[in-house]
Amino acid sequence: MSVKTFETDYGGRKFSVEIGRLAGQANGAVFVRYADTSVLVTATMNKKPKDANYMPLVIDYEERFYAAGKIKGSRWVKRETRPSDGAILSARLIDRTLRPLFDSRIRNEIQIVATVLSYDGLNDPDIPSVIGASLALGISDIPFDGVVSAARVGRIDGNYVLNPISSDLGKSDFDVVVSGPKERINMLEAGAQIVDDKVVLGGIEFGLKQYQKMIEFQKEIIAEFKPVKQKIDFFEPQEDLVSEIRNFLGSRLEKAIYLGSKQAMYEELNQLKSEMQDWLKEHHKDNPGLGKMLQYSDEIFESEIDRVVHEGVLENNKRPDGRKLDEIRPLSIDVGILPRTHGTGLFSRGQTQILSILTLAAPSAEQWIETPEMEIKKHYMHHYNFPPYSSGEVGRMGFTGRREIGHGALAERALMAVIPDKDKFPYTMRIVSESLSSNGSTSMASVCGSTLALMDGGVPISAPVAGISTGLMLSDDGKKFKIITDIQGPEDHHGDMDLKIAGTENGVTAIQMDVKIQGVTIEILESAFEQSKKARKEILEAMAKVIKDPRQDLSPFAPHIYMLQINPEKIGKVIGPQGKVINEIISETGADIDIEDDGNIFITAETSQAADKAIAWIKSLTREIKPGEVFEGKVKRILDFGAFIEIMPGHEGLVHISEISTKRVERVSDALKLGDVVKVKVKNIDELGRINLTMKF
Repeated sequence: MSVKTFETDYGGRKFSVEIGRLAGQANGAVFVRYADTSVLVTATMNKKPKDANYMPLVIDYEERFYAAGKIKGSRWVKRETRPSDGAILSARLIDRTLRPLFDSRIRNEIQIVATVLSYDGLNDPDIPSVIGASLALGISDIPFDGVVSAARVGRIDGNYVLNPISSDLGKSDFDVVVSGPKERINMLEAGAQIVDDKVVLGGIEFGLKQYQKMIEFQKEIIAEFKPVKQKIDFFEPQEDLVSEIRNFLGSRLEKAIYLGSKQAMYEELNQLKSEMQDWLKEHHKDNPGLGKMLQYSDEIFESEIDRVVHEGVLENNKRPDGRKLDEIRPLSIDVGILPRTHGTGLFSRGQTQILSILTLAAPSAEQWIETPEMEIKKHYMHHYNFPPYSSGEVGRMGFTGRREIGHGALAERALMAVIPDKDKFPYTMRIVSESLSSNGSTSMASVCGSTLALMDGGVPISAPVAGISTGLMLSDDGKKFKIITDIQGPEDHHGDMDLKIAGTENGVTAIQMDVKIQGVTIEILESAFEQSKKARKEILEAMAKVIKDPRQDLSPFAPHIYMLQINPEKIGKVIGPQGKVINEIISETGADIDIEDDGNIFITAETSQAADKAIAWIKSLTREIKPGEVFEGKVKRILDFGAFIEIMPGHEGLVHISEISTKRVERVSDALKLGDVVKVKVKNIDELGRINLTMKF
């Protein structure tokens, strides 16, 4: 294939695509360059279908340290190993954008690999990766229903900014990634500094308008290649079979869906499905196509559930558990339930239950993160666990999947806006949210449980944060829709959207949206935002009845941190040669000591006595000694011309032989002995910082 290059402008920077030079054996491959950030994106599909009941799409986002001109890793291992959390989140972002545009009946394994080959330190690779993935599929022979694009939107000084560079993101009060097909949005990922819902929604609309240009740019490229898509034969159930199954299910399907209890509903649905298959075996036992009928009867059964759930909401405002469309399930809220942890929050919403646990530690416990894009230290971390019993199943334990990483990152982002700065609250904070029972949006329950844990632990957050998930039921013609609050069970599985919004009473802190349809409009999002805000305030009010403000005192089991500010020039005195002094302080007091370059010193200790001892020691090492001060010091060294007296730990001064006594002293050893404790006065401090003492006063 000859090499072809295409260029356009996107957000004031050159966006170029090269096709035909790299990765020629993939079904589709594009080399995308945004300024000097470059990503190779490939799309490959297996020829034979996999024996699975889902579409086997895999997205891999590969970071390479060479992309940023770095060599990282341990002393011995320099090869990139498991993907970072950031890489997993980028892969999920691409996945959530692409997946709704594939035919869900595809069973051939499809793999998209985005490899970051060059990073310029300014332009994040995730936006070109999404566009590259769309193009790689578009020019390939892989069946893919559409073209998608993406935009990152920030707001600086009140103005929306398209694809802000990394150095500008710190000035922005929100960071939202918007993606989807033409005139639709099918994926949102956002973090915000408590920004009004309407302002964030305006940023989303801005991003939608901006990425339309990139969709047209891709269409022009794809048109040049005229790709012929592989034809995949899908089983198309005949209308009479669908009618047959619908008649067999009759009213029993609807009754099962509206039983109210998740467990009872699924037991009845499983029983009904089993009876349906037995009925098909009996009534079509002589039909040579019986195998395919049984194979795809599950799909028909699922589509019938989808139809019933949609019709119930759209036509009758009827939900499976009987709630109103904007009604939240019953809430149960508690704090401080674990005796030895530093803070706990137990949050239940219907059958969804989360236990969040706070741990406080010294500044040295913060997490160091090194990726090609960044090197940062995190003093607040959120981790999420989803054990199999949470959904009433048996499964593998001890493995952190992409879903767990994604949920943890979402909850962490939701709370970052209210976490106190390190100089105000110098603790390292880790929250772990344990999903104890799952039936709809454990990630938003994690936000609520974690807020409770932080307040229970005495962390001075600026405001409580809550979150809720809203869903969508859209008619087949797209003209009618209903937004439903606090989705669960069949509403989640058979609904068209899962929009999670977290925030305080005054604004949004995090957003995440996935859809099962091609995309949603701004009109739909406006309704969802409004309904979500109402629910968020209801939850915050319920939480406030249990704990309104952070506790005044930390847990007695939490370490206590004290902060000192010293002259940065005296840091060396505290550390000592090869760390001798600081190690002695730690050994003698049992306190942890963290020293920063600006002279801030953090002392972490289990008891106030240990902290007081360490503080006094450091103060004595860094104290500014002034002429005229009197000390009792110990004789440390005796020389012919005088004696060195230790007046404070780490501080020695010289008493010249002429300053020992008002009477003549022939030899220093006649008046002083090693170890003697004598009273001395600071006579002067010379330009080299040497302390001269006198005993004549």
